[in-house]
Amino acid sequence: MTRHRILILAQDCNPEWPSLPIVGYNYARALAGVADVTIATHVRNRENIEKAGELSGRVCYIDNEWIAAPMYRLSVLLRRGEEVAWSVNQIMAYLPNLAFERQILDTFRKQLRAGAFDIVHRITPMSPTQPSYMVGKTRQPFVVGPLNGNLDWPSQFSSEKKREREGLRSLRELYRYLPYARSTQSKADCILAAFQHTIDDLKAADPARIVPMPEIGFDPAIFHAEGRQVPFSDPGPKRFLYVGRLVPYKLPEVAVRAFVGSDLLRPHKLHVVGAGPELDRLKAMVAEAGAGDRVIFEGGKTQAEVAEFMRRSDAFVFPSIRELGAGVVIEAMACGLVCLVTDYGAPGDLAANDRGVRIPMQNLEGLVHAYRAAMEDCLADPTRHAATADRAWAYAHGLYDWEAKAAYTLRIYEALLSGAPLDQFTDYR
Repeated sequence: MTRHRILILAQDCNPEWPSLPIVGYNYARALAGVADVTIATHVRNRENIEKAGELSGRVCYIDNEWIAAPMYRLSVLLRRGEEVAWSVNQIMAYLPNLAFERQILDTFRKQLRAGAFDIVHRITPMSPTQPSYMVGKTRQPFVVGPLNGNLDWPSQFSSEKKREREGLRSLRELYRYLPYARSTQSKADCILAAFQHTIDDLKAADPARIVPMPEIGFDPAIFHAEGRQVPFSDPGPKRFLYVGRLVPYKLPEVAVRAFVGSDLLRPHKLHVVGAGPELDRLKAMVAEAGAGDRVIFEGGKTQAEVAEFMRRSDAFVFPSIRELGAGVVIEAMACGLVCLVTDYGAPGDLAANDRGVRIPMQNLEGLVHAYRAAMEDCLADPTRHAATADRAWAYAHGLYDWEAKAAYTLRIYEALLSGAPLDQFTDYR
């Protein structure tokens, strides 16, 4: 069978950098297993990609440091670091992203005109606010995504929004007036869109060209449930787990306060995996509660170490109130954990249909009480919660391991090339 020839645009594509870069890398690597791919990525990714040795001969490195480097330095200066003020980061990335794609078009123009590729697929950046310079400029069908964005700050958390320095979020809608923003949506042959909050943002796109598909996935060689016990079946202390950056919008304080404030949870443990600016506040809360022997701050960990923590734990506690993708939730599901999440954005969608415990959005104190009740309920009804974990495990492994996502994407490519309608692709809806 002839393999399709795909030109992949992946500015963020790095096997060792967390969040978007590793997602881009894993998706590109999986697509390389089902198609003949050429991956155009930024030169900053060269060292780690070549060290991994999995994409030899398939990568073209694009150097636009003449604009990317100064814009990055300006972004760090304005954000006063790299942990918060993500809206500033997106604004500063606009011009470098356009320059990146323009250089790709110049590099591959002759091959594109000669029909050396069947499809062009831009997989990163994934924000709908970052338009594509190349859409509409190739004879090949152009796929964009998965995109993920447009999740508003909950009104109950204005103080956290301020601590995240997200004041520029109010200007987000202006992106629609930027050059190439409308044409990216209107001219793309297919837009892969994660969750309903993203689909609602694609106002200039033909709904018939939008395919629901979250950007997240997991490596089953790392995140799996082999060797673990059924959640809450061990007679000893139960283990609750938080994994994520310790930043305001992820609300690690909800997990900590809910846990230390419960007499029923006193014999059990809460492990906090991650680092960030909230660490000192959290440690002070634990010290004040005299719970230093029950709440253990583990620091940052590798993916393999995180997976091992997940297999040794009973429940994953993730109170984040503005989570676009929530890949960590799928990883927890793949490891057989009971997932307690806030019912807003991606976590709520992933935990739907009794795949997890969804805590209604409410103010901070309300979330603390609700998460405390949810953790206590895990102890009161372990059988029901173990069944929830089983459903979540099946869902994760059925749709979200990278090979499954690549196979699904290949079907989309084939539909585009044959002229078949895209409304048949509803697995992730």
